Amino acid sequence: MTAPVFVVEHFDADGAGRHVLDGSEGRHAVSVKRLNPGEDVVLTDGAGRWAQCVVVATEGKDRLIVQMDSVAEEPVEEPRVTVVQALPKGDRGELAVETMTETGVDAIVPWAASRCITQWKGERGLKALAKWRATAREAGKQSRRVRFPEVADAATTKQVAALLAKADFAAVLHESGVEPLATAELPERGEIVLVIGPEGGVSPEELALFAESGAKAYRLGRSVLRTSTAGTAATALLLGRTGRWS
Repeated sequence: MTAPVFVVEHFDADGAGRHVLDGSEGRHAVSVKRLNPGEDVVLTDGAGRWAQCVVVATEGKDRLIVQMDSVAEEPVEEPRVTVVQALPKGDRGELAVETMTETGVDAIVPWAASRCITQWKGERGLKALAKWRATAREAGKQSRRVRFPEVADAATTKQVAALLAKADFAAVLHESGVEPLATAELPERGEIVLVIGPEGGVSPEELALFAESGAKAYRLGRSVLRTSTAGTAATALLLGRTGRWS
């Protein structure tokens, strides 16, 4: 079993020596995980830097002291996979973020599609975005990742079109697609951007704008998945086909 992962804000310059994990992360390690001296843990900043450590001691309910030998950096994997996720209803957005993170997505862009029932406006939008980012962080830890996915600010349709125009491979999952995503020609490097529509589907106007930006419509399979699960299934397919899961 791999060692549990905990997040630190930054590492010391040389990375070696003892490190104290406190606050919420320390409390989780000591009071929830009940780690003991001699057990292995991984510390990461969530941006690719990480260190394998050994627990030296615990203090109280929220301080874990570990011995750290050195800090390593995980290389950025290619091709990079970004999923543009239309805003689902209720807590299905957090479900989508959680499972896509566990699968291995590199970036998630919340999209305010025209047919979205949920709308992120004002304080509500800021709270929803914070939930998505917190979910990505926790799912990254749970899945033993040291490079967590970036969760961008909510994007408009025009901003999504601009993102698609810069991609090395741009796709929209849509029932109008003739070619399955499983047979699409994928790049070995660069950026893959995939659009997942809302419960009501991608509108004809949005499809046309995305097509002008170079995005082609693809189908995932015979069944129609929910917006909260389609991105995870597609990410798994892409990571397997590009060799990132090998």
